[in-house]
Amino acid sequence: MRRVASGMMALAATVPLAACAPPAPQRPAAPQNDYLVFYAQGRHADAVHAVERAGGTMVGEDARLGYLLARSAGGGFTEGVGADQAVVGVSSDRRIGYATARPSVHQEARAAFPDASSFTKSAAEPLAGRQWDMRMIGADRANATVPGSRQVLVGVIDTGVDGKHPDIAPNFNRELSRNFVTDRPKDENGETLDGPCEAEGCKDPADVDDDGHGTHVASTIASPINGIGIAGVAPGVQIVNLRAGQDSGFFFLKPSLDALAHAADIGVDVVNMSYYVDPWLFNCRNNPADTRKQQLEQRAVITGMQRALDYARRKGVTLISALGNGGIDLGRPKVDDQSPGYPKGDEKERKIDNSCVNVPAESDGVISVSAVGPTGRKAVYSDYGVEQTDLAAPGGDILDGEGARADRGILAAAPERVLRATGRIDAAGNPRGADVVKDCKNGRCSYYQYLEGTSMASPHATGVAAILISRFGKPGEGGLQLDPDTTEQLLYKSAAQKACPTPRRHVYTIYNKTETHECEGDKADNGFYGHGIVDAWKAATVEP
Repeated sequence: MRRVASGMMALAATVPLAACAPPAPQRPAAPQNDYLVFYAQGRHADAVHAVERAGGTMVGEDARLGYLLARSAGGGFTEGVGADQAVVGVSSDRRIGYATARPSVHQEARAAFPDASSFTKSAAEPLAGRQWDMRMIGADRANATVPGSRQVLVGVIDTGVDGKHPDIAPNFNRELSRNFVTDRPKDENGETLDGPCEAEGCKDPADVDDDGHGTHVASTIASPINGIGIAGVAPGVQIVNLRAGQDSGFFFLKPSLDALAHAADIGVDVVNMSYYVDPWLFNCRNNPADTRKQQLEQRAVITGMQRALDYARRKGVTLISALGNGGIDLGRPKVDDQSPGYPKGDEKERKIDNSCVNVPAESDGVISVSAVGPTGRKAVYSDYGVEQTDLAAPGGDILDGEGARADRGILAAAPERVLRATGRIDAAGNPRGADVVKDCKNGRCSYYQYLEGTSMASPHATGVAAILISRFGKPGEGGLQLDPDTTEQLLYKSAAQKACPTPRRHVYTIYNKTETHECEGDKADNGFYGHGIVDAWKAATVEP
């Protein structure tokens, strides 16, 4: 500092006053960026000083989760503040992940979809005959025994929930629902992200889903028995929208943290997380292939989400997550060539190992769910791993059988506005493809769509958890309460155990290509099915 200061004084002494020189042009102010700065326990004050030394300004904080929200225009702020031992992770407050949905219908499969007359009809719900998933886990029988208590709150952390959908509205808790994101029309490179804003300030109401992913998830969990469309696993519980995803399906770290903390604070009993949170498919703390800034960002995701998950679990929230759709053995990852996934084009190939994790699927305290198809085999796309897979559930697999059939996906509610915007229904409201189903009653129509993915599997487990909480939860402040450890053990106890296939190396054929996935473990706990396929009927009848 002295050397710089003396140099400035010497320059001033040798250069004449520029009285006649034109004024220097004003440079535009550097853009301000927000950062989440996570600090070590008991190091709050030190972290504040670190932010100031790095040229940042504090604009907020969350003591529950141990982070500061800082603002800085400096390009090296992340590295600067991250050099302090009080700081354990730093992430810019921007889009860092995406929902794990998979389209259920490839172009090749559309013509193979059977006519509606091939489905049986149920006296309960018009489209129940299409719900092979509910029959597989006994939810159709459980509905009549334990449909779920209105005192049980299920949080859907996703792209939003269409709270006005006829087959969701009766169970939608608008008062407790929140939207934690602001839509972004374009990304950092000026490319379209969420598209034009539909609401003032780009902030959608808490009953809107412009993507459709969250609505599908919510419907699988708790579509009511109302003579319309389908029934969910737990048709008597309440749905709370905890929106953390953009219209485009991407997620920011901070909304994910906010959603979990809000769920904990309002007494939500179980949350479904059908997405992963990061610009990196795998988060590594010390990967030598990453820059210091990238390492700090990944540490922030790992640390921040773990703190939010721990906070929610301590407050009685059971945490359930989709496992992922890469067909990867999560216990032996070798290469990540999809990260960082934002902005597009930033991806690079890097070597990874089992120290790198997918968040929240591999976070502590989270029940992670793999997907199975109609025959009960692990879905071709589903991630797996003997340490990572806790449970399995129907997620759909259009290739699970001869040819490709759309009805091997999971049917659940879809927002009409999304189907219109994507061209899945025509101007008259008629489906344009095999993936969409229309159901009308008393002059009002509702829409449903087939999707596949571990995103579709985890809500089945979430619904079963809601049944268990309805049965065994104790009256508490605001509703029923059941310790997440107890819920988890009951989920495992009620699951239908399923052994690894024989041979253990299962070969999948995907449009004339083959993939081999190896299953490890025994019947009670293995890498394909975990503790077993969730069973709603057993959950409704099993003794604790």
